[in-house]
Amino acid sequence: MTTARLNGLYLLLLGSIVFLFLGAIAENANAGSMVDFKVLYYPARCLVQYCDPYKESDVLRISRAEEGESTFDAANIRHIARYIYLPTAFLFTVPFAILPWGPAHILWMTFTVGGLILASLLMWDMGAIFAPELSGALIGLLLANSEILMIFCNAAGIAISLCVVAVWCFLRERLIAAGILCLAISLALKPQDASLVWLYFLLAGGIYRKRALQALVTMLCLSLPGILWVWHVAPHWMEEWRTNVLAFSAPNSVSDPALASVGNHAFGMMINLQTVISFFWNNPRIYNPFSYLIFAVPFAVWAALTLRFRFSLKGGLLALAAIAALAMLPAYHRTHDAKLLLTTIPACAMLWAEGGLTGRLALWVTVAGLVVTADLPWIILLVLFDKLGFSTTAMGGRLLTVIWVFPTPMILLVVGVFYLLVYLRHCLSEVQSPQVPIGG
Repeated sequence: MTTARLNGLYLLLLGSIVFLFLGAIAENANAGSMVDFKVLYYPARCLVQYCDPYKESDVLRISRAEEGESTFDAANIRHIARYIYLPTAFLFTVPFAILPWGPAHILWMTFTVGGLILASLLMWDMGAIFAPELSGALIGLLLANSEILMIFCNAAGIAISLCVVAVWCFLRERLIAAGILCLAISLALKPQDASLVWLYFLLAGGIYRKRALQALVTMLCLSLPGILWVWHVAPHWMEEWRTNVLAFSAPNSVSDPALASVGNHAFGMMINLQTVISFFWNNPRIYNPFSYLIFAVPFAVWAALTLRFRFSLKGGLLALAAIAALAMLPAYHRTHDAKLLLTTIPACAMLWAEGGLTGRLALWVTVAGLVVTADLPWIILLVLFDKLGFSTTAMGGRLLTVIWVFPTPMILLVVGVFYLLVYLRHCLSEVQSPQVPIGG
């Protein structure tokens, strides 16, 4: 191993240590610790006991029986008793629900933390082909700012890690069966995080389309028993699921993108475009179509390029970097979902190694994306914001909230468009070039 690779690994290790140390402190100190795992655990436990996981009263009864009455206020009910995941998620969550809370939550946290570190190592391995020290520094920065993922243990931590592992397996042509299984579980658990990565491999054609279809079939086969089980226990689950989703996105709820909502300027804040557009038109009939339209233009270009031009490693890295940032924009996503930006780092390292203005821009754009989605700055700002005591309805509070909320989706748009433009240039200029080797 060269000195540069060792230095890159040391930087990644440093980020991992910061992640583990600060994450453990924050998790122990936070009253809402593991709340996002509870959102998955108690409905799955409800299903195991042949109750309706999409019925608030059934989930609440199971939760109260195990945690006691005192822990359940209105906020807890909204977070835990209204299940909004699809039945495919039970493929992964039911094995945890069979266990008591103690070992179940420790095992889930182990998967979350270990999965993210493993995915980071694999993305460093991709980036180290071009610039090992830069890749280690950028991944260390991302890891050192992932504390909220450890506090709440959202399913995004595991889903994104599995998705990134699949990307490495496919691009490096190693452990293909494991990659297919990882992508299948990621799609089942949180399709809004993995679906556009899966779509890239489907559109890329050739062997990659075959692997995307294999992952989809694997997901459907593994999820089918859980889906049938849900339909047997809760024949009206679709209507109940829709009711729960609408409750979460109602005005002033945790998924309301408006500036005055509790979910827009808290730990793990929302980062989709609706948070910006709702400031000007706080009406879902306006801010949703506008968000979809803004996303649709670069997405259409991205899809057309992927379909039209043959696969190469460089094109694949650029395409995945572009869609990782763009995927956060059209619909509900939070900062923990932005850990998918791991897939931008190999592309950044590749462009940096090529040098020139594009390489420098790639570094600045990628760092900006990692910083605006980092956890530590937002935790510090949240504490300061609370101490200032500004009301979000007053002018000063609204201005501060704008400064808080606007940069993340806008910079993610810049990251996505930048990598899309480089992808376009690559496709147009190197359509006849030989494929870059992707081996060892």
